[in-house]
Amino acid sequence: METPAPDETNNDSRPRTEYTLRAEVAGGLGAQTVSDSSVTPPVVSRLHYDFVSWLGDDMVAAFPCSIVTTGLAKAIVDEGLTGAQIDDVTVTKNPHFERFFPDTAAILPEWRWLRPTGQPHESDFWQDAQGILIVSEKALNLMRKFSLENCRIGTYGDSEFA
Repeated sequence: METPAPDETNNDSRPRTEYTLRAEVAGGLGAQTVSDSSVTPPVVSRLHYDFVSWLGDDMVAAFPCSIVTTGLAKAIVDEGLTGAQIDDVTVTKNPHFERFFPDTAAILPEWRWLRPTGQPHESDFWQDAQGILIVSEKALNLMRKFSLENCRIGTYGDSEFA
């Protein structure tokens, strides 16, 4: 019996595993943020992230936005992952952050805005109706090469994390 050519057997009908990422909230949307909160989740057109703490992860969030370190942003682009637009973000350090955590505030890296623009179940990055960041297994594997110690990661569709 002849074995079919590899491309004839690649009809992988297994469901694609996707993951929810709920990053550390290390601050909030700053005063320079421009958003439309008449829709859910709000649509942010300009992001200002004001840090009040930071535990060292390469991704942090403030509903409905996520920001990543420039190193992680570069890796996402270099890997050619889909559904992620990398944009500028204005970052400030809250005076309380600088006062109570001066050593951490001093080493805060540069950040980029990770804007999920992908299509559900097709792209490596997308956002669900509640504003939760959803990533493919490929994206998660790349992101795990960076620090996500304080990020809650769940399997998309599990009721505990959905």
